[in-house]
Amino acid sequence: QVQLVESGGGLAQPGGALRLACTASGFTFRSYAMGWARQAPGKGLEWVAGISSDGSPSFYVDSVKGRFTISRDTAKNTLSLEMNSLKPEDTALYHCAKGSKWYYAESDSWGQGTQVTVSP
Repeated sequence: QVQLVESGGGLAQPGGALRLACTASGFTFRSYAMGWARQAPGKGLEWVAGISSDGSPSFYVDSVKGRFTISRDTAKNTLSLEMNSLKPEDTALYHCAKGSKWYYAESDSWGQGTQVTVSP
């Protein structure tokens, strides 16, 4: 079965950096678009970034453009999110999602999430 396991979250100061990773198993990772979404306390789910099956980043929400970078390593079945210049409003539970073969947001599987907290 599909498994997505996130890691790398934690506490960071404003202006700091974190790198999230998602290890995927149970499907042919290289064939599917993938994405990262987040949910802040009291708010709905927000897509943060998406990447196509060929490794081309396909989406960044405006609030993270220029600060976050999504990437994938097909050899290691790993999806990553490099987060720089972190802001308190980036605080959220970050989930990795498996998309369809063509679109990251057509998601049928999600990881449990990793908490990111940005605070002085």
